[in-house]
Amino acid sequence: MEIPSPYGASETHGDVHTLRYELSLPYPQERVWDAVATPEGLPAWLAAAEPFERREGGAITLRWLNAAGPEGTGTVAPGRVTAWEPPSVAEYTVEVHGRIRFELERAPASVGGTLLHFTNEMPGTDDERLDCLAGWHHHFEYLLQALAGHPADWPTWSVDRWRELRREYGEGKRELP
Repeated sequence: MEIPSPYGASETHGDVHTLRYELSLPYPQERVWDAVATPEGLPAWLAAAEPFERREGGAITLRWLNAAGPEGTGTVAPGRVTAWEPPSVAEYTVEVHGRIRFELERAPASVGGTLLHFTNEMPGTDDERLDCLAGWHHHFEYLLQALAGHPADWPTWSVDRWRELRREYGEGKRELP
């Protein structure tokens, strides 16, 4: 089951890329918070978080559960919790991916649900920027599925969807201005 995610946008200053996604989620803020800011919620769509000290300055290590590496192991990214304001802001600064920030706000009553503002500031090449745009996009599809009650089945993960997204971002067809 695939649920489409909005395409991201990016800007580059020097060798630092800022990737942004805006998602309107039809779920209460507390439920979205649990998905992006708890060791129980993160593995359903992104990565295992161990250790995860849920406070500013706390240790965190994100271990991606998709088989991304040549040995079939995902990325391991140790770092720190660099902002913590439950249930609105969770920010992790980790090796490999830089600063990852989730900002949640209640959507207007007429719409309902939660607005998720995501920012990732990362150093790297333009190819790494495109890789990450595709990767975050793919993970946000998993987030939408997890919130709908269908957590990622990591043993069956395939690189095919990521490759499709990477091609689209690389061709400039999908990135927002």
